[in-house]
Amino acid sequence: MSALFSSSRAAVRAVAAPSAVRSFSSTPAPQATLRELEGRIKASLQSRKITKSMKMVAASRLARAQRSMGDAKAYGKANEAIFEQSEAAKSEAKVEKILYIVASSDRGLCGGIHSSVGKAARKDIEEGEGAGKEIRVVALGEKPKQQMTRGDGAKALMLSFSQIGKSVPTFNDALAIADKIEAEGFKYDKVKVIYNKFLTVISYEASALEIYSTKALEEAPAFAAYEVESEELAGDLSSFALANAIYAGLVEGYAAEISARRNAMENASKNADEMGDKYRMVFNRMRQAAITNELVDIITGASAL
Repeated sequence: MSALFSSSRAAVRAVAAPSAVRSFSSTPAPQATLRELEGRIKASLQSRKITKSMKMVAASRLARAQRSMGDAKAYGKANEAIFEQSEAAKSEAKVEKILYIVASSDRGLCGGIHSSVGKAARKDIEEGEGAGKEIRVVALGEKPKQQMTRGDGAKALMLSFSQIGKSVPTFNDALAIADKIEAEGFKYDKVKVIYNKFLTVISYEASALEIYSTKALEEAPAFAAYEVESEELAGDLSSFALANAIYAGLVEGYAAEISARRNAMENASKNADEMGDKYRMVFNRMRQAAITNELVDIITGASAL
């Protein structure tokens, strides 16, 4: 019996005994050669040339975009005047169906401007869905399309448009988009155009333009003051307001994007300069060390003779 207990204790000690610590060998990362550093210096210079050129192109486009933005804002203000003076927001028509138009572009290299409008739209949509609203989404540009199709967003996506942002948007572009949206037949109660609002040449923020449906206009408390004789005028006015809002959002978003791209390329140029300076410093140190070693070898060899 005692032999059994002793063998058991021995087994427990064997299991509980700390295992031997394994030793790991590590090798330092290989240091770049002078030739490799020289290649990296050339690559940083080439990158700087590209980013500086793109910055100059964006800067030249920005002035034109700002002029167009000033004209487009008049369209947006006309919409605001119509809906404010008619008191459409106080209409008895219940807002059950909301159409979101997320306006951005297809192009990149402009920082987080696309994610800004995408996040704002998703947050607003989640609040609407939480309140039981029926939601549909239209994406203007490939970038917002990618933003809005993440997760369950693809279910609400009704339409998407590409070739956005290659040049300054025109009212004809906005009118064609509005016609295509209305052809889908979604009877919305309200439209929200989510776009990037231009604040300064270094800042922007996601904003929204609201458009109300024909029914909301007809039931607006102060709409009768316009003494509308034609029954179709409210529908035409609502359709025109939709095109106005799309145009204003696209043009102002385009100006914000061009400004963001100019800033992004300026920062990229600075980073390329800093990287090039760093590589040149390392290159000079390594070259000096190599020259010193060669001199030591020569002196040592001469003294041995």
